Amino acid sequence: MQINLPEVVAEVTAAFQRYEAALVSNDVAVLDELFWNSAHTIRYGVTENLYGYEAIASFRANRPATNLARTLRNTVITTYGQDFATVNTEFQRQGSDKVGRQSQNLAQNS
Repeated sequence: MQINLPEVVAEVTAAFQRYEAALVSNDVAVLDELFWNSAHTIRYGVTENLYGYEAIASFRANRPATNLARTLRNTVITTYGQDFATVNTEFQRQGSDKVGRQSQNLAQNS
């Protein structure tokens, strides 16, 4: 297995950037598109643990769209072959000293 093939890293980076842009602009349609539509999808948040695509989509549709801007740091993208990747990052909301963490797994659709 080849780790961090440049073209795969570029593809995953673009997907991550698209997700980040949708997240901070509250583009719910794109956020819903980017999450795997499965009961196996999970999202752990600061105040919520969501199990399944439907619960995540409901959360996204109903969350306040305020104070979403944030700064990322220590983002690490690792790809495994051409079909799987992980993304881990830290973030900080504007006006807050708290540091959050985010992790994502991405798999190529067949």
